[in-house]
Amino acid sequence: MKGFASRREALFGGFCLCCLPTLGRSAEGFALDEVGPGIFIRRGPDAEASPENNDAIANIGFIVGRDSVLVTESGGSRADGAWLRGEIRRRTEKPISHVVLTHVHPDHCFGASAFSEDKPVFVGHHVLRSALDSRGEFYRKRLEDLLGPEKAGSVVYPTLEVKDGAEIDIGGRKLVFTAHGTAHTNCDLSMRDSESGLLFPADLLFVGRIPSLDGNLVGWLKEIERLRGFGATHAVPGHGPTRVELAPALADLSRYLTALRDQTRKAVSSDVSIEKASKTVAHEERDNWALFETYNPRNVTQAYKELEWE
Repeated sequence: MKGFASRREALFGGFCLCCLPTLGRSAEGFALDEVGPGIFIRRGPDAEASPENNDAIANIGFIVGRDSVLVTESGGSRADGAWLRGEIRRRTEKPISHVVLTHVHPDHCFGASAFSEDKPVFVGHHVLRSALDSRGEFYRKRLEDLLGPEKAGSVVYPTLEVKDGAEIDIGGRKLVFTAHGTAHTNCDLSMRDSESGLLFPADLLFVGRIPSLDGNLVGWLKEIERLRGFGATHAVPGHGPTRVELAPALADLSRYLTALRDQTRKAVSSDVSIEKASKTVAHEERDNWALFETYNPRNVTQAYKELEWE
């Protein structure tokens, strides 16, 4: 993209990049894409957490400002967060001032402990603390069983809780945060970068990998309309390519969630059981999403429990 080179030099303040011939690569084969000036994102694979991938399955990265660095997502384990921190240090010595915890799911927040020595502000939705109280220890134990105690990480609570909205300035660029209503989860936080115009909706936007419903289906469709109203043209989704056109990506997500809502409502009104509905609802979407067979039955079950009480 035009202008990245000159902007990069200003952002890094002379930190030598010529000595880093493997810039963007790690031993595990991950890469960081520069999706905007000073914005580096790693694409997570469309996979489940495993000992082989250290739960490094979400899109994570960082933004470099004039004064400091903001981490957009911390990663899925302490090992994943440590990888990201290492990649930051390969590029700049500026302090890591903020780490964003976009929601409660472990693939997005369990890398936070890798940044503890930086003493950053941990930014999260005002409901995230209670969500971590409810689930954090369960997630930690599951990760520990999967990865081992050294790699798993620990529960880290937000130190800046966003109730409606907030702004953070990291030097020459402001990040604008929005606390969303219950949608993907009950603690979804999105962010917009003032300089690039990029929207970071986290798991309010899935691209290619099937969405996972853990909050409120009707609420998620409402929040999609809210995202459309932000005026962004491009976004960094929580899962999928590191940078996408927002309008078609939201259209695909909305199409799936609408099919899930409408067909589940029909199943409820027709007294179709949850078990049968989970095998039929939204199945025309099967070829459009990775991990469909794993997550669609769960989504139908969650939607059924929500919509049968409308």
